[in-house]
Amino acid sequence: MLSAGAKEKIQRIIARYPVKRSALLPVLFVVQEELGYLPDEALHEVARWLDLTFLDVETVVSFYTMFHRRPIGRYHIQVCRNVSCYLCGGDAIREHLERRLGIRPGETTPDGRFTLSEVECIGACSWAPAMQINFTFYHHLTPERVDEILASLP
Repeated sequence: MLSAGAKEKIQRIIARYPVKRSALLPVLFVVQEELGYLPDEALHEVARWLDLTFLDVETVVSFYTMFHRRPIGRYHIQVCRNVSCYLCGGDAIREHLERRLGIRPGETTPDGRFTLSEVECIGACSWAPAMQINFTFYHHLTPERVDEILASLP
């Protein structure tokens, strides 16, 4: 399922921790980077490597929004829906993205390019409204700025 390079990287990560369980998050990131998401088969394998149960691993994966249990688009757009962003127009940004992309939160465009999600907070309250695309943050958003951002993506 994983390339030899990914497995080597995982073994190096595990070796850095005196308790295998502590390597869980970094190992999950490597697996997700390799596969694009975290299917059950991968979670079972991670559990075996770290001497954990499937439930131990799945519980962690389900807690963090940066882990994906099904394939997502090349660009994962996460729009903050917390109070600061909401009060500063975050709902209008989400609605603009829905119209522009033709999808609703939780959906992926038919070409697999974009997945839209709403998240509780991305820690950008002072710069609301904000969104994150993959691991890049964008703030002080307007519909026009969102269009510029989307147009700049390769």
